[in-house]
Amino acid sequence: MTPREELAAAQAALVASLVTGAPPPPGFDAARLDVTARALLRKRAGEVARAWPRLAAGHGTRWVTVFAAWARHRPSRGSWLDGWDFARDHRDSLPYGAALELLLCEAAWRYDGGATPRRRRVFASRTPGGVVIRFFGRTRVLVRGRPG
Repeated sequence: MTPREELAAAQAALVASLVTGAPPPPGFDAARLDVTARALLRKRAGEVARAWPRLAAGHGTRWVTVFAAWARHRPSRGSWLDGWDFARDHRDSLPYGAALELLLCEAAWRYDGGATPRRRRVFASRTPGGVVIRFFGRTRVLVRGRPG
């Protein structure tokens, strides 16, 4: 293996340790890597909170802890997709505002959790107390009253 390939492998091992919870590469202090990994998770949670404000607000002060536990062994796919994946995985327990934020996103975009999201032209779905409709670029939320 060339020195360049060795360096690339060491860098990949370091990134995997910081981002996906892989074991620390030889020669690195595990405790310091853990502190750095937790700081990166807090930063990532903040970025997702900016992309998905209702999702983060729905979890209140527990947001960073809940998101970090979910994200610890998942590499980032970007703030928007990370938030979307988190919301999809927690769909059944989302508070109203976060559930509506997810539904509005799913009204505008088609996403299966793997492939690149694609714009939708037409969409309709029930929401507690109403319905969300998207027709050629316009989304409407028809709600009788905000559920508790």
